[in-house]
Amino acid sequence: MGPYVESMHSNGITELKEETKANGHSNGTSNGHSNGYTDVPDDGIVYKTPVNLEEYKGPTPPKQYVWRNIILFVYLHMSAIYGVYLLFTEAMKYTILATYILYLMGGLGITAGAHRLWAHRSYKARLPLRALLVFFNTLAFQNDVIEWARDHRVHHKFSETDADPHNATRGFFFAHMGWLMVRKHPEVRTKGKGIDMSDLYADPLLRFQKKYYILLLVLVCFVIPTYVPHFLWGENLRVAFFTCGLLRYTWTLHMTWLVNSAAHMVGMRPYDQSISPSENRLVSLGAIGEGWHNYHHTFPFDYKTSELGWKINLTTMFIDFFWLIGLAYDLKTVPKETIEKRAKRTGDGTWPGHHHHHHGHQSNGHVSNGHTPDLKDD
Repeated sequence: MGPYVESMHSNGITELKEETKANGHSNGTSNGHSNGYTDVPDDGIVYKTPVNLEEYKGPTPPKQYVWRNIILFVYLHMSAIYGVYLLFTEAMKYTILATYILYLMGGLGITAGAHRLWAHRSYKARLPLRALLVFFNTLAFQNDVIEWARDHRVHHKFSETDADPHNATRGFFFAHMGWLMVRKHPEVRTKGKGIDMSDLYADPLLRFQKKYYILLLVLVCFVIPTYVPHFLWGENLRVAFFTCGLLRYTWTLHMTWLVNSAAHMVGMRPYDQSISPSENRLVSLGAIGEGWHNYHHTFPFDYKTSELGWKINLTTMFIDFFWLIGLAYDLKTVPKETIEKRAKRTGDGTWPGHHHHHHGHQSNGHVSNGHTPDLKDD
């Protein structure tokens, strides 16, 4: 916890806070963005690991299986395998393309929507973009935004403890999907009740999604992906259901889950080596930008969830596009100096600015705020 709180109050951010207030976003902050970029979280949500971790490390209660979910997952995976078979044998080429596009759309509903916009408030979005993201999010069927964001805020605040819904210290399978097959640890419920969700309940779109969630998810996640290919290019309903519907849904689930499992175990930790989230390119590829996970847990309020701009980060490109046309604004970023100080103080030495790092070229020219990492060790 120490390092995080220090970084919240380190010079880099405090100075910027004053400066942004002074110029009122008009000439942009010192990190070179012309408007709509601020460098500090203003939502009052402080993501930090509790001081005394031992307090949360009680004995794990006996597992209570949630058979409904287990049976559903068995069916889903059998259907997905059949869906793969259909893609290679019967599906029309538009259907193959639609399966892929629907995966990206649902993925963005999680990454740009539930995650970066709503759970972290790392940028703001105008109504048309929020409506699009609620639609995309419903397509992904990973619970309504309010519930997803609550679980995720708990995950950050009590990361790797019993109060973390997908606590990675309980092993790869638990963090990946096992956590959805058993009843929540009592600590998750207790701590989850203490998380303030009033900001999301204040959004009528999210209240609408929550109220009619079952109806909406059946329509958006299954009916539309099955019938649209049928009406538009004459795909067989069965083929569309198992490819654009179930295969695409199962695949999107696994890509999201890899952020909780693989990206909490495999990869480098250039920003904070004391936590398990890590930088994982393959996860970033599958989860459209969410694999730069050591950075994200160190600076959760950065809308890019990465220092590397557009590098393997489709979600950042998506948000930047909507920023360009004026539907996304107040994009929060972290000053380069703050990242550098933090990486040198708590990182594992693999940060690109460290001159002995053999991947030093990886962020050249990809850093979205125009800085190139030509920094040397002091």
